[in-house]
Amino acid sequence: MAHTSTLDVSFPSDQEILITRTVNAPPHLVYKAWTTPDLVRRWWPGRRGEMTVADMDFRVGGTWRYVMVAHGEFEVAFHGTYREIVPNKRIVHTEIMEMPDTPPNSEEGAVVNTVTFEPADGGATLVSIRTNAGSKEVRDMIARSGMEGGVREQFEIIEELAASLS
Repeated sequence: MAHTSTLDVSFPSDQEILITRTVNAPPHLVYKAWTTPDLVRRWWPGRRGEMTVADMDFRVGGTWRYVMVAHGEFEVAFHGTYREIVPNKRIVHTEIMEMPDTPPNSEEGAVVNTVTFEPADGGATLVSIRTNAGSKEVRDMIARSGMEGGVREQFEIIEELAASLS
């Protein structure tokens, strides 16, 4: 089952970022790592800090909020709303990076993430994250934010977590 998994980042349109990676674990375990607050708390900050909040009302119309302290220096927070959930297959949710003037539960400026979990060879899972940023400017800002390194770390930890669940 051991694949060499590489992270692929592409830009299918002026408003979109597509991230794909094969994870060496079956879809139901990758999905579990993605949707269980105690597990999300372990992978979401990557190796860049410590997660202090992992609130998830995991249902269509439910909200989520994640907060981390990056390397003990500054707090970073995101929140959003779940729009679609197909167990073990697909999650669609909004995502807003909270700024000092961001009202709680605001959806203004939200990007929309579609995460899919597809069976791959050898019992692995192809995970795709398609982000619709709403504009080229926001897409490019996200791409320049250093997110690729953070997502790479997240997937490494997800793979370790999912494998430990089997």
